[in-house]
Amino acid sequence: MKCAVQGRSYSVFGYKGKQVRDNIHSFDLVNALWHFFEAPRVAEVYNIGGSRHSHCSMQEAIHLCEELAGRELEYAYEDSNRIGDHVWWISDVRKFQEHYPGWSYRYDLRSILEEIRGVLME
Repeated sequence: MKCAVQGRSYSVFGYKGKQVRDNIHSFDLVNALWHFFEAPRVAEVYNIGGSRHSHCSMQEAIHLCEELAGRELEYAYEDSNRIGDHVWWISDVRKFQEHYPGWSYRYDLRSILEEIRGVLME
């Protein structure tokens, strides 16, 4: 989003930009931590991220950033991927949601990017 708003070039590494990542807003993450703090469960391990609620490929992110910024994003594509990079990652938060049913997402991908755009435009 920053590169799209500021007209800077962005680099995409490997997988033809089809690598998928989930995205979580800091509010949603801290809210999850708060729920855990309020009712800790001993020796539990959770996966926290945007899950299927807020995920996209690099190509999808580029298109959404362009739409929200109102301009085309200049980007370069490097055929080789970053060492250790995953092609696809979406967090499974079902266990956390089962243990903490009062927690839910407030922000989806579009609202996360809209907020970033707003901050950058100030």
